[in-house]
Amino acid sequence: MEETDHVYENQSRAPFTGGSEISVPSQPGTQRSKKQRDEEIRRIFTGESDKFIVLVGPCSADNEDTVCEYVRKLKTVADKVSDKLMIIPRVYTNKPRTTGDGYKGMLHQPDPDKAPDLLAGIIAIRKMHMRVMQETGLSSADEMLYPENRSYLDDILSYEAVGARSVENQQHRLTASGMDIPVGMKNPTSGDLSVMLNSVTAAQHPHHFIYRGNDVETSGNDLAHTILRGGVNQYGQTIPNYHYEDLIHLSALYAKKDLKNPAIIIDANHSNSNKQYKEQIRIVSEVLHSRNYNPELKKLVKGVMIESYLLEGRQDISDHMTPGCSITDPCLGWEDTERLIYDIAEKC
Repeated sequence: MEETDHVYENQSRAPFTGGSEISVPSQPGTQRSKKQRDEEIRRIFTGESDKFIVLVGPCSADNEDTVCEYVRKLKTVADKVSDKLMIIPRVYTNKPRTTGDGYKGMLHQPDPDKAPDLLAGIIAIRKMHMRVMQETGLSSADEMLYPENRSYLDDILSYEAVGARSVENQQHRLTASGMDIPVGMKNPTSGDLSVMLNSVTAAQHPHHFIYRGNDVETSGNDLAHTILRGGVNQYGQTIPNYHYEDLIHLSALYAKKDLKNPAIIIDANHSNSNKQYKEQIRIVSEVLHSRNYNPELKKLVKGVMIESYLLEGRQDISDHMTPGCSITDPCLGWEDTERLIYDIAEKC
């Protein structure tokens, strides 16, 4: 992106009705940590490093204290497997809703049991991401649900995903083309791989467009890549796409395109597990077996995405919620997560 027309700001500044603004600047220490991790993650996607990526964390980051407790535990494990794995915490702060109803994430509701407050939400998500990095040194991942809002986290995140419901959207693709971190494009809920690859193609190309009222140019994002998350057919039946044959098929589709740094991340939950969260353990094991069986897949499949929290399962939003248990999709608990990460490090 050209310096004079940079889409993203180094500080979070958002105008709201009444002229209010927020400003939550990052600290030099966190900037150094992010830069170091960004460089290491880039080396994985370019093939210079053979480390395996594990994007792991809650379906929705609903509470700052419990998310930070989770990531502190994750940091302890990450240090022990740092020679094999790149651990990136999932700190997802805005959630797509299929029907528009339900909890839309901390961005909308800093307190899930209270009314939406967007200004407080932007402050809360930035503060939480910064606290995660300050306490653990781990820069995190989030979903780019609203392209215009991702500027508030531009100087904090090391990975972003474009979800199944957003991957066909033009603004998501163009915004991704101006980012300097990896952006994973999920296959749409239909499972159509061509839509996902078209999104990667668009994100890797330069563009000229309007962003937040500015006329901007981008140079393309050579780290845009694919995420397989399964799909749903016309009868509402889930269609997983993490099997060996699926990976071979996507590899062949990649070979037909002139894309930089081909890469696949496997989302072990969602339609790959049919939201049977314990299945994530088996799915990850199968993905690792496929990589080890085929040298080309070992180079192409760069990592997995796992939904996990302090406690397994899920709960409804209420006035008596248990901290550390998901309020959206069900997640693995910490004990299973820890064992799974060590198993990945051993087998990858």
